[in-house]
Amino acid sequence: MRIYKKDFKIVAKNVIETEIKSLQKLKKNIRRPFNETVAAILNCKKGKVIISGVGKSGIIAKKIASTLSSVGTPSFFVDASSCSHGDLGQISSNDVLILISYSGETEELKNIIQYANRNKKITLVGIVSKKNSLLYKASDIKLLIPEVKEAGPGNIVPTSSTIIQLGIGDAIAIATMQHKQFNKTDFKKFHPSGSLGAKLKTVDDLMITGKKIPFIKENLKMKDALKIISSKKLGVLVVKNLKGKTTGIITDGQIRRASQKNKDLQSLVVKKVMTVNPISVNKDMLAAKALALMNSKKITSLCVNKKGFKNKTIGIIHIHNILEANVQ
Repeated sequence: MRIYKKDFKIVAKNVIETEIKSLQKLKKNIRRPFNETVAAILNCKKGKVIISGVGKSGIIAKKIASTLSSVGTPSFFVDASSCSHGDLGQISSNDVLILISYSGETEELKNIIQYANRNKKITLVGIVSKKNSLLYKASDIKLLIPEVKEAGPGNIVPTSSTIIQLGIGDAIAIATMQHKQFNKTDFKKFHPSGSLGAKLKTVDDLMITGKKIPFIKENLKMKDALKIISSKKLGVLVVKNLKGKTTGIITDGQIRRASQKNKDLQSLVVKKVMTVNPISVNKDMLAAKALALMNSKKITSLCVNKKGFKNKTIGIIHIHNILEANVQ
């Protein structure tokens, strides 16, 4: 491999420093139009949120549309070039149309701007850096971003300018998300797979329920309990009293230890062997938190309850259920 004498780390640090300064400039530039943009999106009940841009701004527009959709505001990207060939039909009355252009003079956006201006029921939001531009003048909400120095030589490669576009887009998404009180449970609905989905899985998603739960009664003989724990293959039994309340558990580890102390283990009743007041968790607990609890207590199973009914077991969560779901 060829060795280069130049230290490229210096370049990297300079680029990042330039972009940080651009974001700091953006932060100081947040004004009333930002609130107006968020309000327009929140009030968009009958229409759609549509975002468009060209080139690097188009890529940023796609990302913002995706982020908004993932946090509870259905949005989609429209290709500006295709709009001149029929796709303007995707934009209609009551829509919020967000156009992104650093210069505000992007040729491909002109037809969209004219179309939006003809339909007074479309709210046009312009994310733009130049006040004398076509987009700025035509927008109902003028979301002005600062003019910034690009990170590369000659100030020509879109770097800092796209970073601040992305920053303002993320800020809009998070502002709408917080107003809607969009939480982890909501987020999970849109992210059921992958590492994000795994992180947000709850005990309720993974627990064993119904007839698969190995319930036994306190007065059952251990001889019969041994048959049940072998057939269920969970390594745990949940003990209930006559009122149906969970009073204890028996694990295969307990059985091994008890057999060493009691030669006549099989003749004992379950109540004499069980661990009383077993650890029970709410079904809405994150699976990752349940796993951490198991690890800290050095156990492999937890009883699961409904909120407010700690002694009423509705499921069993085993460490294998969690690990198989790639929860860490």
